[in-house]
Amino acid sequence: MSRVFRSSDDEGLPGSEGAPGFVTTPEEALALLRGCDGPVILDLDETLYLRNSTEDFIDTARPRLPAFALLRMIELARPWRWTGGPVTRDSWRICGILLLFPWTRLLWRRRVRALAADHANAALAAAARDRRVTIVTSGFRPAVAPLVAALGMADRELVAVRSFAPRDRRDGKLALALRALGELRVRQSLVITDSADDLELLAKARRGALTVWPGACFRPAFADVYYPGRYLSTVKRPGSGYIRRSILQDDLLIWVLCTVSLAPLPALHLAGIGALLVSFWAVYEQGYVDNDLVGAKHEHDPQLSPAFRTSELARHRAAPWVWAVVTGLAGVGAVTAFGPAFPGAAAIWAAVLAAVYLCFLGFNRLDKTTRVWPFAALQLARGGAFAALLPVAPITAAAVGAYVVEKWVPYFVYRTGLGARRGIGDTEAWALPLNTIRLLFFVLLAVCLGMTTGLRALADWPTAALFGLYAFKARRELKRIVAGAARIDR
Repeated sequence: MSRVFRSSDDEGLPGSEGAPGFVTTPEEALALLRGCDGPVILDLDETLYLRNSTEDFIDTARPRLPAFALLRMIELARPWRWTGGPVTRDSWRICGILLLFPWTRLLWRRRVRALAADHANAALAAAARDRRVTIVTSGFRPAVAPLVAALGMADRELVAVRSFAPRDRRDGKLALALRALGELRVRQSLVITDSADDLELLAKARRGALTVWPGACFRPAFADVYYPGRYLSTVKRPGSGYIRRSILQDDLLIWVLCTVSLAPLPALHLAGIGALLVSFWAVYEQGYVDNDLVGAKHEHDPQLSPAFRTSELARHRAAPWVWAVVTGLAGVGAVTAFGPAFPGAAAIWAAVLAAVYLCFLGFNRLDKTTRVWPFAALQLARGGAFAALLPVAPITAAAVGAYVVEKWVPYFVYRTGLGARRGIGDTEAWALPLNTIRLLFFVLLAVCLGMTTGLRALADWPTAALFGLYAFKARRELKRIVAGAARIDR
């Protein structure tokens, strides 16, 4: 019959809602271990070792960027759908690293001593020193065997998951323990773990302790690997689909439609535009990083996402500029076909990037009300940086001008408090019919442009394409506006 232990802090353990009886404090768990005269089963990750062995092993793979790219491809493919669901996700991840980066085993053996020294649960290890301990873990043997040895417990029995056996993860830790130790041994054991996924094992054991240890943390593999857009999508605007929705489906399309009609080699031009956009955002994103750092240091109520406190991406200084230079040179080379114009074009693009970054630095150090005015310049750079480098269609001025107005209006309402005085809150400021505003100003600016250059200059397919793009984006807003329109004379 299982014996359970209760704690006044049951509510504080994530995922423990279904097992309040097993929750203990670290002090209670240590007391149970010291008083135990029978077999003991210890969890490893975030228990005996205060980090996650699987993530740290994967994080050891080199070179880091290709290894990270492999993990992203696995995440997109989701092959665990065929092996038992998300519980087998790590089996695919670690197998990919072992197969394509086999030298990771050697690198791990060199690294594991330092990790064990820095992240061992010293109190738990000391209390377990003279006990009959078996380490049962959902970690994978190539990772955990060297780690357990580095923790000074090489002589203890180790039960771990096999790398190429997804069923070990699918069946769970109880099945793993029963297969290796037998039911009688499990029933006689004290089990100490941090994971609410181990409830079946806790219930099977003679005694169970579900404990969160001070200093335990989960650090994902390659949490510090930088690429353009990662800070934006995981820290600045997490979960919003901002890159897809606002950069690829908006900024990129404007850059393409305003320039491709004049490109002698359209396919090469499109590749170059893509590279230039990456180069631009590698720098522009650093403006967001600086904005968060300055806000955290100097603002009374900075608007920071929870991820900002834990993210390691803000510390990168050189990597974004390396990306900007490499992709910028590739982009300039593509749009100039690496011809005689390449050196001058590269210098122009470097000046654009430097000017944008300096503008962002100045913007971040102004008070919030004054920021309204340089914000328009930043949006001009976002929408029209390409025009400093490339021949553009006549309609470009109207397209970029309308883009700037659409971005600037809600920011003006938000920062000046004008919206609050008109009954428009901060959230509502960004929910204005912005796409309709852009469409309207595009048409008005196009008419003004036609008045100076002649309407025939605008009778080309880029004008039609941009009008179609803006109208498509505004379609739902236009429908609501038309449906809500009413005559006051009837």
